[in-house]
Amino acid sequence: MAKDPTVVVIGGGVVGVATAMALAGRTRVQLVEAEDSLAAHQTGHNSGVIHSGLYYAPGSLKARLCTAGRELLYGFCAEHGVPVERCGKVVVAARPEQLPRLAALEERGRANGLVGLRRLRPEEIRELEPHAAGLAALHVRETGIVDYAAVTRAMAEVVRCQGGSIATGARVTRLAGRGSEVIVETTAGTYRADYLVSCAGLQSDRLARLAGLDPGVRIVPFRGEYYEVVPARRYLVRNLIYPVPDPAFPFLGVHFTRRVNGTVEAGPNAVLALRREGYCRTSFSLRDTWSTLAYPGFWRLATRYARTGATEMWRSWSKGAFVEALQELLPEITSDDLTGYGAGVRAQALGRDGKLLDDFHLVEGERQLHVLNAPSPAATASLAIGRSIAERVLNRLGIPLGAGWT
Repeated sequence: MAKDPTVVVIGGGVVGVATAMALAGRTRVQLVEAEDSLAAHQTGHNSGVIHSGLYYAPGSLKARLCTAGRELLYGFCAEHGVPVERCGKVVVAARPEQLPRLAALEERGRANGLVGLRRLRPEEIRELEPHAAGLAALHVRETGIVDYAAVTRAMAEVVRCQGGSIATGARVTRLAGRGSEVIVETTAGTYRADYLVSCAGLQSDRLARLAGLDPGVRIVPFRGEYYEVVPARRYLVRNLIYPVPDPAFPFLGVHFTRRVNGTVEAGPNAVLALRREGYCRTSFSLRDTWSTLAYPGFWRLATRYARTGATEMWRSWSKGAFVEALQELLPEITSDDLTGYGAGVRAQALGRDGKLLDDFHLVEGERQLHVLNAPSPAATASLAIGRSIAERVLNRLGIPLGAGWT
């Protein structure tokens, strides 16, 4: 009797586990994660924001998946008892030159179907965030907060309940095709699969090359550093306070985020990381640094954003400069109000032309699919991304989607 098709999913972040969950119950699933726990990198180091879809070009894959994934995520958390809040946020224009960009954001948000969007005058900003300052703002009600590591653990439990298997401490060492199978060798054993899905985040380009594919991009790591607001001053931030982002730069700028556990984060900035899993300012990997510096696209990027990059680096080493940027949104914040140091590393795909990929990017080979760029709002959109990938894989394997697939 022929065996059921097996799919191996590489990567135990929220996108990988969401993909495994979408596949589980319809085919045999084996998820492998290099670290000893799930959500060890991008998923476990992000700000926990459920994005609304405000920023993304209407009709783009990011916009569509964010909108769908946002509501799927709220529903999943309610069903599985994961703490979540639909708290809303304000996006504040602090300077006159930001007002046209705020208006463009409002148009984009409405085009993306946001129904809770409201333009605020200065006095209305203070009704929502009494200590914030700005010329105008947008109130985005669909935005929320959650612990994505908790979401990932809940998804993993569903995978197991549906008959899927999860192996941690299983770093991939070799990928090869053999007839109708894909061979996945790891430090925890060898797996044979009918199909391979790689959601390897910071190592995704290397996994694609290991499988014999040309990823077409290089992963360049950017570290986002943040402080925590001391408990006595958390009252300064009710929910989330964001600046109007620069559309020429793919990062949102320093902001304030209340977490579901009640803490408040200030940041992050965005600086080049010299190690792909480098969460400290002094983290360094010769291999990772050379991978970035030897790539022609990096120098084209560096030339284009030299001034912005220098500003971000200065904020990384100068707490005073970091605080000054925060004071544009919250004038009362001081250096004494910030404590600790935290960081996450973003896996940013970069083309040889020096352009940062803005949308999700997938590369397919024979019996394999690699997620090469899954920037924010990938965590928000994870359930929608997982379903989209699973649908493609099941179609390749000739497996009906089955009842309940939406």
